[in-house]
Amino acid sequence: MAEHAEGGHGPMHQFEIQQLIPIKVGGYDISYTNSALFMTFAVVLTALLFWGATRHRTMVPGRLQATAEMLYEFVAGMVKENTGQEGMKYFPFVFTLFLFILFGNFLGLMPYAFTYTSHIIVTAAMALFIFVAVTIIGFARHGLHFFSLFVPPGAPLGIAIILAPLEFFSYLIRPVSLSLRLFANMLAGHVLLKVLAGFIISLGVVFGAVPFIAVFGVTFLEIMVAAIQAYVFALLTCIYLNDAIHLH
Repeated sequence: MAEHAEGGHGPMHQFEIQQLIPIKVGGYDISYTNSALFMTFAVVLTALLFWGATRHRTMVPGRLQATAEMLYEFVAGMVKENTGQEGMKYFPFVFTLFLFILFGNFLGLMPYAFTYTSHIIVTAAMALFIFVAVTIIGFARHGLHFFSLFVPPGAPLGIAIILAPLEFFSYLIRPVSLSLRLFANMLAGHVLLKVLAGFIISLGVVFGAVPFIAVFGVTFLEIMVAAIQAYVFALLTCIYLNDAIHLH
């Protein structure tokens, strides 16, 4: 469940960046914040999961090994299905990206936790990196022929002249749509949970039963959304990589 309602704290308070360790370098503030802390938690938990899963590998996997293998095979299948065998060289990146978002989403559902995927600066940074990387891969593989991606194959010249700018614009807004989708879903869900939690406190034990039940329902929904959004982000990354590799 997202952060509990507290006196004087609105539903947006849970998204505030808090400075934990002040660090300034050359006049720039690069302090270690609560957002960085939960990113660290996500990385450490991911590393512990796969360290524990691979430390004593067996033919009949235990729960930890089975979970790690399921995640690995799920993402590997997604990458291969959407980018082909050539795209498997990018599997480590997609797998890391998927786990970073997945653990960030799940950690944010814990009481008093911070959801770094609910900040547009975080999701935009990831989306922009993917956009730039995919574009570089496209030009590295195909040179100027990469521009053919924006011309529908087999389209008459007159239609191609109209569609090409639209395709190019659609390509440019990819990082915007990719970042906003994850950010908006995580932000909206956590705000709703905080509002409902506030109703429980303000309405008391008897009348607060309805929002209390609603909180459990929304929490269950948020768990599904957390997993789905990590999957969608990774899936779209695979689709963009496929465009750069195969130009279709």
